[in-house]
Amino acid sequence: MEFRTLRAFVEVVRQGGFSQAAKTVFATQSTVSKAVKQLEEEIGTPLLSRIGHRSVLTAAGEVVYRRGVSLLADRDDLLIELDEIRGLKRGVLRLGLPPVGSSVLFASLFALYRKRYPGIEVRLVEHGSDELEARLTAGEIDFAGALLPTASQHFEWEPVRREPLVALLPADHPLGGRRSLSLKDLKDTPFILFDIGFALHRIVLDATRRAGFEPNVVAYSSQVDFMIELVGAGLGVAFLPRMMAAQRRKSTLRQVVVKDPDTEWVLVMAWRRGAYLSDAATAWLELLREMRGKG
Repeated sequence: MEFRTLRAFVEVVRQGGFSQAAKTVFATQSTVSKAVKQLEEEIGTPLLSRIGHRSVLTAAGEVVYRRGVSLLADRDDLLIELDEIRGLKRGVLRLGLPPVGSSVLFASLFALYRKRYPGIEVRLVEHGSDELEARLTAGEIDFAGALLPTASQHFEWEPVRREPLVALLPADHPLGGRRSLSLKDLKDTPFILFDIGFALHRIVLDATRRAGFEPNVVAYSSQVDFMIELVGAGLGVAFLPRMMAAQRRKSTLRQVVVKDPDTEWVLVMAWRRGAYLSDAATAWLELLREMRGKG
């Protein structure tokens, strides 16, 4: 089995089609199609079932995809280790950061890392923490900024920041004068949530279900400033970590701490358990611990 054909198949599944996969592996669609067919012939059974314009994994395809993702990640680790044994002078740090909180927590750290290690290429990926966890599992990045509890038990992590959630309410909301509130107090207030793929989306919805209600969600967004404007316009309530909310105080908003259990925003820097960390990745982790030690 060639890694080339396995990579093509994994990307077809991951990207949702042959044309998208071709762009990812820098090949033509025909080349990707032939690679997948070659893999199927080698294994001796179809991996994809073509239904109209869609391709669905067969039972064998599910096994090959799951194992293939792990094999490709291990192969990448192997090549990194071999490069460094051969005396690689310049490294690569593949870093995944969530848009929520990164500017506050990581801008100065990122700048210091670049100053200390100017020869290291930093490949920065920005997504919601759930998406970053998926990419970390697949071996596409070295670190992911993730929220606890993570969706995977296959990670190790270094704590970064713990903050209570704050409910952002319109200035005239009857609960705006409180020091704290529970999510159940907001069951009659429309919710403005982060998109699916953001851990804050999952954290808030899980907490409302524990509180015994399903919120009326009137908007989803990945843009913090847009969500804040929606709150200011009286559309509903949004939720942010306290440190971020403190930077966005407006006369049109009220900020009230959420006191429900298991709603704290706990950000960690996660990596795959047992994965090889390159010198570039180790330097990032050591710098993070150094900065945490300084407070």
